[in-house]
Amino acid sequence: MANAIVENVSDTAFWVAHYRGVETERPDALFRDPLAAVLAGERGRKIAESMPRPFITAWFISVRTRIIDEFIQSAVEKGVDTVLNLGAGLDTRPYRMDLPPTLNWIEADYAAMIDYKDSSLPRETPRFKLTRVKADLANPTERREVLRSANAQARKLLILTEGVVPYLSNEDVGALADDLRALDHAAYWIVDFFSQELLKQREKWVARRMENAPFKFNPGDWLGFFEQHGWKSSDIRYLSSESERFGRRIKLPLLGMLIIGTQWLFSSAERRAQSKQNTGYVLLEPR
Repeated sequence: MANAIVENVSDTAFWVAHYRGVETERPDALFRDPLAAVLAGERGRKIAESMPRPFITAWFISVRTRIIDEFIQSAVEKGVDTVLNLGAGLDTRPYRMDLPPTLNWIEADYAAMIDYKDSSLPRETPRFKLTRVKADLANPTERREVLRSANAQARKLLILTEGVVPYLSNEDVGALADDLRALDHAAYWIVDFFSQELLKQREKWVARRMENAPFKFNPGDWLGFFEQHGWKSSDIRYLSSESERFGRRIKLPLLGMLIIGTQWLFSSAERRAQSKQNTGYVLLEPR
């Protein structure tokens, strides 16, 4: 890579893996992912160094990973026998999560990402059945074939799209939602949630560095959008409240603490409540 700026959406996988590696080194880690640093490599470190506010990204990735881990664990306990990870990137859950050996885990992503992952982990053994599928999920024909195959293998299917939906247009997310809703074995879908306010903040912080991988999904009424496409919210876990539950509140520089503290002091109760629900992860079920 010629520079540390993100060149495409796939680069974000290296960035995220870097921070999973950082979390793993903590004595109070919310999860252990020893393969994350191996996959992130120098590329992930350089991207991380190019971005502002690394303390926010480190906190965000750590808390979101733990939230999704808990969603997956709970879904498997409720009978999910197949997980379909769309846009899997450099996720390593099949190597680190304590799930039944009978679980069927399917990863789908671009061919280059699958090849990189296969070549980087030749001696690693997953804890349950793992299948990787090369596909351009933006291509409706290829995407539907991946979904058809996964649905045929499952009795109860969980779809994971960690860090995928925000980079898609409203139209593309709607098409994906419709395709997933058509699967007769689809039981759950894990999706990123970002409020309008957070999207505006992100645009100011990283827009220039992320111009090749911008957030596109912005439906306004987030829950209403998925309702229209046949999905309802089963559980919403906001990063702010979950980080308190995990004992991992975000640590801000002194100036940041002063600014936020002042804003908080002069905010209404309604405004304070909204600020705690800026971002999270949602477990959807067919409506």
